[in-house]
Amino acid sequence: MSMAFQGNKSFSVETPRNEEYGSEYDDDGRIKRTGTWVTASAHIVTAVIGSGVLSLAWAFAQLGWIAGPIILITFSLITLYTSFLLCDCYRYPDPVNGKRSHNYMEMVKNILGGTKHKLSGLAQYANLVGVSIGYTITASISMVAIKRSNCFHKYGHDAECHTSNYPFMTIFGIVQILLSQIPDFHELSFLSIIAAVMSFGYAIIGVCLSIARIAEGHHVETSLTGLQVGVDVTSSEKLWNTSQALGNMAFAYGFSMVIVEIEDTLRSNPPENKEMKKASSVGVFITTVFYMSCGILGYAAFGNKAPGNFLTGFGFYEPYWLVDIGNVFIVIHLVGAYQVFAQPIFTLVENWCKKRWPNSNFMSKEYHINIPMIGIFKLNFLRFIWRTLFVVFTTVVAIILPFFNSVVGLLGAITFWPLTVYFPIEMYLVQAKVPKYSPTWIGLKMLSMFCLLVTLFAGVGSIEGIVMDLKKFKPFTE
Repeated sequence: MSMAFQGNKSFSVETPRNEEYGSEYDDDGRIKRTGTWVTASAHIVTAVIGSGVLSLAWAFAQLGWIAGPIILITFSLITLYTSFLLCDCYRYPDPVNGKRSHNYMEMVKNILGGTKHKLSGLAQYANLVGVSIGYTITASISMVAIKRSNCFHKYGHDAECHTSNYPFMTIFGIVQILLSQIPDFHELSFLSIIAAVMSFGYAIIGVCLSIARIAEGHHVETSLTGLQVGVDVTSSEKLWNTSQALGNMAFAYGFSMVIVEIEDTLRSNPPENKEMKKASSVGVFITTVFYMSCGILGYAAFGNKAPGNFLTGFGFYEPYWLVDIGNVFIVIHLVGAYQVFAQPIFTLVENWCKKRWPNSNFMSKEYHINIPMIGIFKLNFLRFIWRTLFVVFTTVVAIILPFFNSVVGLLGAITFWPLTVYFPIEMYLVQAKVPKYSPTWIGLKMLSMFCLLVTLFAGVGSIEGIVMDLKKFKPFTE
């Protein structure tokens, strides 16, 4: 297909390719995309900054002042670099005019061929399901923290303020059933922007509370190497904690499993890969600033006794109303983040069903229902039933296994290397036709091997955490 150039600055890919479909459609026959680097950045921030940002003080306590910041920066740079590789692989074989890949699995199939796309799909969707369950648990913990915060304020910090997580998991699930009816990523931008703002909100609250605690002059023990063997922990505990802290940092930047779906929302001009690189840079930079702030200031405030999460773990009790606001922000953020991670799963099943039964009204027909004061609600029976069942499933699993965050950590350990490092590198080597054994080829392979070793180390720590959780687990007593 030809391209119409105007000097050396601009070009058009839409007009020639859209003649077959019309001006309202993109070159692949889908409704013209309208996303920009701003909306893509919001999706990335929503996906990356989770409530885990507030656990980085604990991670720094395990690693210390030297290794903590260095490891965090290292993984931010690795994630940014490999996301750039993925951005260039969105269209193949040419990064500007090639064929689109609508999701990660399709990208692997288009570029690498064979059965590798099935392995990438297994890793991607297993991780997405795990994260959805983990977010259900984490949101309920923040809801419980709000109730406990008010209880501690009223009755004192030593009061028994136990509250069950289960009702709050159910509430979160009901909200997700309603929001899951948003058809696709293209109509999810407003929710992502709200969620991104919320993530800034609770991260800033955590930072400000840490600064206030430091200013009060609390004496805390910190060190260059973190928790001291023989004083704070045993040698084996130090090893497992270091493993889990390393894993938390490596996987805290994980948005590769949704990056292709996010890039697929961008309009065609400017080229999607350039806009997505800009969005990735903004998203990773914002994330790193908040991660470093929460990690460093949180460690300075609490030292080697830093709680796992200083908003839900009650590193702070007062001002209780500010702690409550922070946890409300966490819940709102996770409401949006759940949808960002669930949308690829929704789309996968729905597209398969529509291809399997193309003439079924149940699969494809949409009914427009006018809801007063809200607007037109588009009802599709497949979407309504399937997405409701998915949300119910994730909620039930969260209720049955409330320690599932440890399992999510293992899923993250298993999928970090293939999704964030291995497949992006392998696809880029094919896309860019990098000569075998050239300096670039050797460098990328060494990076892949390094990240594989990190993944294995973190995976062992996650397994140990699951074993410990199982020893203490008592069903339906949380």
